[in-house]
Amino acid sequence: MLADRIPAIQQALEEAGADAWLFACFQQNDPVSLDLLGLGDRLVTRRCYYLVPRQGGPKKLVHALEPAMLDHLPGEKASYLTWQEHRAAVAALVAGRRRLAAQYSPGNQLPSVSRLDAGTAELLREAGAELLSAADLVQRFAATWSEEQLAGHRRACTELHRIVLAAFDRAGAALRGRETLEEYALQQFILQAFEHAGLWSEAAPIVAVNAHSADPHYQPGSEGSDPIREGDFLLIDLWAKEKRPASVYADITWCGVCSGAPTARQAEVFAVVAAARDAAWELVASRYPRQPVHGFEVDDAARETIRAAGYGERFIHRTGHSIGTSDHGQGANMDNLETHDTRQLLPMTGFSIEPGVYLTGDFGVRSEINVALTPAAAETTGGEPQRELLRLLG
Repeated sequence: MLADRIPAIQQALEEAGADAWLFACFQQNDPVSLDLLGLGDRLVTRRCYYLVPRQGGPKKLVHALEPAMLDHLPGEKASYLTWQEHRAAVAALVAGRRRLAAQYSPGNQLPSVSRLDAGTAELLREAGAELLSAADLVQRFAATWSEEQLAGHRRACTELHRIVLAAFDRAGAALRGRETLEEYALQQFILQAFEHAGLWSEAAPIVAVNAHSADPHYQPGSEGSDPIREGDFLLIDLWAKEKRPASVYADITWCGVCSGAPTARQAEVFAVVAAARDAAWELVASRYPRQPVHGFEVDDAARETIRAAGYGERFIHRTGHSIGTSDHGQGANMDNLETHDTRQLLPMTGFSIEPGVYLTGDFGVRSEINVALTPAAAETTGGEPQRELLRLLG
């Protein structure tokens, strides 16, 4: 609970030179605030605010129609009813807090943090506040794992490695038995395996053959799914977490060929992607925890490897994403393409490394591993990274 972490937040505000951290909630506008304030399962139909100052007690501002919205949190409470009262109450809430941290990112550089709407930002500035990005605070207080979550992530990742190999075995058996097996049916096989393993996912896995594998976010449907045939290229991307409260995701991608051996082009592209994956991992492992490592640097390490091999324009997404209780978490992303993520990688956080090369209309390769950062070291979780394309026949 946030209430137990207020002293740590105040220490972080002191270190950051901020006067307060403001949380502003309305409907589903800010997953970070809703989660940290314990409002994730509540219907917030009126604007409410929670302010943690660098010194002193927290303050709450709620609407008169929802007066108990923040009663589970400590702090002095004020309320408003009319829009005129709202403007005055917001100004009073932040009075004297010149440097104000909020879920704001200059230029919307980090969209997962940039949740404060422009109108509220105007109100705060009119009240004399200078807005600071809460990006580092969010990572520290919304993206770090407990020891129990780390253990659950490790177990989930081990299960995903077992399930992905079982899925490729299922495809190979169908090929050898001349059985028609479509992408969608193999996706459902994986979902059944999740259920048997006690795992759950917010979205179904990706099962993609040939040109579909060159679409990083392809999803097979119950209608129009392609059959998996001899000679096809097959990519499987799966993510899931344990069915426990506050469990953390694992997320991996493997590739194979529905033949006795890959083509020369397939083998070449996989080797480039695997080398990029390893370059990103080696950067993290060689520097953490002795030296700071930033998200954009990890992306650069993978991207430069792919550029040097002549496939730079075919790597069309970031190298990796934060992992948390949602598959895409609130911490630093391994990104210098879609965003310039300057956040430092922190202990007790985790993320994916998943470079890819996508040859539109032909096939795409992605190789994804998970990295967990303990206070002592970086580790890859779940099992050995894929070293060569799986061969389903022969």
